[in-house]
Amino acid sequence: MAQRSFLPGARAANVIIALGAFALGWAIYVRYALLEQSSVGLACRTLETMTCETRATVIALFSQSAFGIAALIGATLQLIRPSLVMFTLALMATCAGLVVYNNNLAGLAGGLLLISFARPWRGARG
Repeated sequence: MAQRSFLPGARAANVIIALGAFALGWAIYVRYALLEQSSVGLACRTLETMTCETRATVIALFSQSAFGIAALIGATLQLIRPSLVMFTLALMATCAGLVVYNNNLAGLAGGLLLISFARPWRGARG
C-alpha cells in the first residue's frame, strides 16, 4: 500500500494559513513599528514600557539568529517526520525570520518546508 504525500486537509490548511498570516503580521508590525522607528528607540532610552521590553527582546533574538535557527530546526524536523504541528510552527518561525532580519536561515527553512510536501506522511488516512 503506497503512502500518501504530506498534504494538510482543508480545515488544517485554513488554520495553518491563519497562523502563518498572524506570524507574518506580527513580524511586520515589530519590524516597521518598533525596530525601524528612531523615535521608538529614543523613547525607549528613557522609558521602561512593555513596548520597549518587546523591542529589546526581539533585537536580542534576531542578533543571535534565533528566528532563523528555530525555522531551520523546525523545517528539518518536518522534513524528517512530517506532521501538521511541526509544519505550522516551522512556517510561523520562517515567516518571522524572513521579515525580522534572519533571511538566510529562514529562506533555507522555507525551501525545506516546500520539499517536505514530497515526503510520505504517516498521518494520511485512506
